[in-house]
Amino acid sequence: MTDTIRAGVIGFGLAGRIFHTAVISATPGLELAAIVQRTGDEAAKAYPNARIYRSIEELLADDSIRLVVVGTPSPSHFEVAEQCLRADRDVVIDKPFVLTSDEAARLIRLARERKRLLTAYQNRRWDGDFKTVEKILVSGLIGRLVTFESHFDRFRPQPRQRGWREDGGPGGGTLFDLGPHLIDQALTLLGKPEKISASVRIDRENGAVDDVFDITLFYATTTAYLRATTLAKAPGARFTLHGTQGSFVKFGLDPQEEALKAGTSFDSPGFGSEPEEAWGKLYLEGAASQSVETEAGDYRGIYANVRDALLGEAKLAVTPEQAWRTTRLIELARESSSQGRALAVDFSDEP
Repeated sequence: MTDTIRAGVIGFGLAGRIFHTAVISATPGLELAAIVQRTGDEAAKAYPNARIYRSIEELLADDSIRLVVVGTPSPSHFEVAEQCLRADRDVVIDKPFVLTSDEAARLIRLARERKRLLTAYQNRRWDGDFKTVEKILVSGLIGRLVTFESHFDRFRPQPRQRGWREDGGPGGGTLFDLGPHLIDQALTLLGKPEKISASVRIDRENGAVDDVFDITLFYATTTAYLRATTLAKAPGARFTLHGTQGSFVKFGLDPQEEALKAGTSFDSPGFGSEPEEAWGKLYLEGAASQSVETEAGDYRGIYANVRDALLGEAKLAVTPEQAWRTTRLIELARESSSQGRALAVDFSDEP
């Protein structure tokens, strides 16, 4: 590949360290050229060949940076992304994309006006378990899908109220943290639902933000249940699929995040793969249950797609319009929860 795209990452917290700099630096055709870390020297130590800037303005003054990644706290996503688009940069925004569908629409219109790429970092489409679920559904082995259930269960009984994610400020809470992943995966598999019903609440003592949600998406012939909680000492299945000819059940989370946190690189043997004991089970009528090998996950896939889209070699996998739909469903989930009723899903305002 001859065209190398120089990228800059704004923020070097968890998102910047684990999900962006580590992935960009391992993706052929992309160069991790710059990082914005306002204080500290962690970025410089981790990436000595990257330029370290102390402000967004310094980064945007570097005309060699084409792609900018917004890895700042969620409440700042809209403002930072708008600043980068107005500086004529292509932009990747970490999840949640932004906090409201109106903000999403405004960014989409600005990106169109400036003719810039805009996308959301939905890396969990490249989870191995999700890729396996896609393969199961395409195969038709379980027949017509009638029930889709997706869990992201954790056990964190004590709130962490010092950080922005749990201190009660805007952009915090489990729905903004994990909702974008589960909703995006459901929309990718099943498309637009007809109705939504949700319960978004605080289960932990002294919690300042929502720490559990249950969302039900209603389709013509399928019902999708999406759940995340911080009080699951015994986690439920990550995915449960029931069809007219059988079921598929998969426990455990994709291993990539923990591997990256541990310092494992993408080129390490077996990266993104699961041991056989973690594979899902397929249950078909008249047959013994069988293990289904989990597809290997690879977060580099999302940045490889962004690279190819910028080079005109592929369509963008995660479109900003899809990010708008996910943001709108998060809004509707909160409305449904507060009103205690199911709501019709209307995407007619999509930009």
